Amino acid sequence: MQHVNVILETRGSAAWLRLNRPTELNALSRDMVLELGEALECIRRDEKLRVVVLTGSGRAFCAGADLKAVQAGLSKERSEDGDFLDAVAEVFQILRDFPKPVIGGLNGVTVAGGLELAMCCDVLIAAESAKIGDAHANFGVFPGAGGAAVLPSRIGLPNAKYLLFSGRSLPARDWLRMGLVQEVVADDALEARLDTFASDLADKSPLVLSRMKAVANASVDMSQAEALVWELSVLRDHLTSNDAAEGLAAFSEKRKPVFAGN
Repeated sequence: MQHVNVILETRGSAAWLRLNRPTELNALSRDMVLELGEALECIRRDEKLRVVVLTGSGRAFCAGADLKAVQAGLSKERSEDGDFLDAVAEVFQILRDFPKPVIGGLNGVTVAGGLELAMCCDVLIAAESAKIGDAHANFGVFPGAGGAAVLPSRIGLPNAKYLLFSGRSLPARDWLRMGLVQEVVADDALEARLDTFASDLADKSPLVLSRMKAVANASVDMSQAEALVWELSVLRDHLTSNDAAEGLAAFSEKRKPVFAGN
C-alpha cells in the first residue's frame, strides 16, 4: 500500500509509522489521518507485527491539525463519510484501543493535536530537544481529541489547566517529571532507543501484552474492585493459553521463551 503522508516500514516484528509532512511540521490533514487509519489496519491484520512505533519526519512529531483543513471543514457541509474532526476522532480511538503496544517517539515539536495524538500511544519516549504543549488557547481553538478530556488524567488537573490555559510548550524533561513521557534521550539516540525498546516488546507474549493493555485502559473508568475482578477473570483465561504454558516451561527449563501469541 503506497502512502505519502504516513510511511509504513517494518523492522523485524515492529511496524514503524512515520508522519511525513515535514515542511508542515507533520500537521494533521484529512489525507494523513485516513492514511494512518489504513496503515493501522494493515498492521492489525499482520500477526508477524507485534509492536508499533509512531514518530515524525523532520523537526516535528506533529504540530497539530492543519488549521487550513479545519477552516475548510467548517465552511462546508459534512460529507456522507463525515468531516475532518470525525476522521480524527475515529482514528485516534483506533490507536488508543489498538491491540498491539504503540510506542510514541517524540522527535521534536509536539503541540495541540500532536499532543493529543501522542496521548493515544501507550509509551512515550522523547528527544531531549522536543517541545511539548497543548497550544490550542494560543489560537482561540478548543481541543477536540483529548486536550481537555484526557490530559488531566495523565498529568493531574492543576498541571493540565496550567498548560491548557497558558498555551505554553515545555521541554520534554518537564513532561517526564509530570509523568506523561516515560523516557527522554539525546536527539541522536532516539531512533536507536525506539528500535531497542520495540524489539524488547516484540519478544514478549503478544497475547499477554494485548490483555494487559485492555485491562489497564479499562481500569481507569472502573472502581478498583471492579478492575480487580476483571483482572482475575482474564488471568484464569490466560492460564489456559499456549503463551502461558510456554512462559512457565521456559522458566523451568532456564531458556528464553518463544511466544506464538495464542
